[in-house]
Amino acid sequence: MKRRFWRIFRLLALLAAVIAAIAVFLVNEGDPTLHINMLIATALGVFCTVLLGTVLMSLVFLSAESGHDDQAGGNSQQEKKRK
Repeated sequence: MKRRFWRIFRLLALLAAVIAAIAVFLVNEGDPTLHINMLIATALGVFCTVLLGTVLMSLVFLSAESGHDDQAGGNSQQEKKRK
């Protein structure tokens, strides 16, 4: 499971880098008089935000697929059977 997560993480890091590059390009096209600090902040902000969101979602899917969520939902399944 760890090996699969790290494979997915590498792909998501590449995706986040591409999206950050596109964001920096679009910001630079909008105002070419921007300072380098603004471009670096845009790149880091977009990269970290996209990476965090995609990694958290992949962890949710991997957790559901591995069966770890079945134990947490045990009480609600028993209540449904009672009704």
